[in-house]
Amino acid sequence: MVKYDKWCDRTDAKVKTHDLRVLTGKDARLDQAIALVAEKVPTHFAAEERLAGVLKRLGKEKAAKYIEAKLPQSVKIRSGDLGEILACEYVDEATDYAMAIKRLRWKDHREMSMRGDDLIAVKMPEGKAPLKFLKGEIKSRVALTTAVVEEARKALRANSGRPSPHALTFVADRLREIGDHDIANAIDDAQLKTSIKPNQVAHLLFTFSGNDPKAFLEEDLKSYKGQVQQYGVGLRVKEHKAFVRAVYEKVIADGHDD
Repeated sequence: MVKYDKWCDRTDAKVKTHDLRVLTGKDARLDQAIALVAEKVPTHFAAEERLAGVLKRLGKEKAAKYIEAKLPQSVKIRSGDLGEILACEYVDEATDYAMAIKRLRWKDHREMSMRGDDLIAVKMPEGKAPLKFLKGEIKSRVALTTAVVEEARKALRANSGRPSPHALTFVADRLREIGDHDIANAIDDAQLKTSIKPNQVAHLLFTFSGNDPKAFLEEDLKSYKGQVQQYGVGLRVKEHKAFVRAVYEKVIADGHDD
């Protein structure tokens, strides 16, 4: 976990029937935040057992080089990937959904963005209740704008608000590869056998920005006219660009420390 409660102030609000949360990084706690986030970054680019294998066989310096080779170099891709990491950690830390996979482990190239739904999390049912899905879109910007939020909303509306068939197949295939057959089967059944109903889906619009996201997310939720439960979450770190840079620098430095 990145322990948002340790370094963020939090404000919650209801917009119609939907939930709005703004997390604001405390200036005095940003060193702590950088350390907490940097600790989790490698786990999103490589499975723990894979990294442990490299470490055991080749040593710490080679394991550090292995992770460093996976980290993006461009400012834009670093920002986007870190936004995805922060959103995934938020889901596992603050919701009753669980991330199905950490999809950055399967990037085609470290300087490319991944296609498809940004985030898919699941809530396993009790008894014969249907599987629940959280479909998420993530935007990381120094300055959030209405146009950026509208772009995310357009993606959430796609496929009648449901996770895309391609994204679900990708997740189920990866789950099967790593041996998590129960969730893979549940996703296959929901998509191929029973079909996914609107009441099985919730949406998360997660932003990571330097400016205050509250007004943008509030307007988005006010404008939403569908039936899917909505969660708007905005993480604000005033020195967004410096924070992104510092996290990646910390990841690299930690890998080479004795």
